[in-house]
Amino acid sequence: AEYARVPFADGTLVKTPATPTAEQIPHLMAASDVLGTGWYAADAAGAAPGKTIVVVGDGAVGLSAVIGAKQLGAEKIIIMSRNPERQALAKEFGATHIVEERGEEGIAKVLELTDGVGAHGVAEAVGTQQSFDQALGCVRHGGYIGFVGVPHDSSIGTDKLFGKQVHLEGGPAPVRKYLPTLIDLIYKGEIEPGKVFDLVLPIDEAAKGYEAMDQRTATKVLLTMP
Repeated sequence: AEYARVPFADGTLVKTPATPTAEQIPHLMAASDVLGTGWYAADAAGAAPGKTIVVVGDGAVGLSAVIGAKQLGAEKIIIMSRNPERQALAKEFGATHIVEERGEEGIAKVLELTDGVGAHGVAEAVGTQQSFDQALGCVRHGGYIGFVGVPHDSSIGTDKLFGKQVHLEGGPAPVRKYLPTLIDLIYKGEIEPGKVFDLVLPIDEAAKGYEAMDQRTATKVLLTMP
């Protein structure tokens, strides 16, 4: 809308530097949600120059965490994925290694890729017990876990955290904090997060979009108005 009245807009809205093009709109839509969340996971995982970051989860948030880790300077980015299309997109976004194994086999593969010590940080973007255990197994002693996957039927063993001296940060992402940076990168053409939208549907077919994501036939659905 050209005009909108939004209470406390100075704390919620971020103005784009120019009217977005049709090509930029999907990227900005991603920035307002999944990209900001994935970026937060990468940031909380300590992504920085020279670091190795593991991403657990190859959905839109996990793929966005790859973008975040790459832009924050991570040297090695390992994503755990079994989906060929998502693997390809992860590599396009900056992933350097793909690990298809799960559980102890997946942890062993990550250890193999990190000289036996584990990653500096892990971005956990699923929220299950299995995914968090995977993250904890892949991170090195004294490392960082950024968890943004909404927890469901999972718990954290403090004894494991204590023994490994893991730094833990996560929860609902402070997307507003990152939006100026993300918008700038999009307008410069340096990132294209909208590529996570692999299905476009009219808004009255939103239920089909949820079904497609639930069945993993779509990574993220973009809804359009008539």
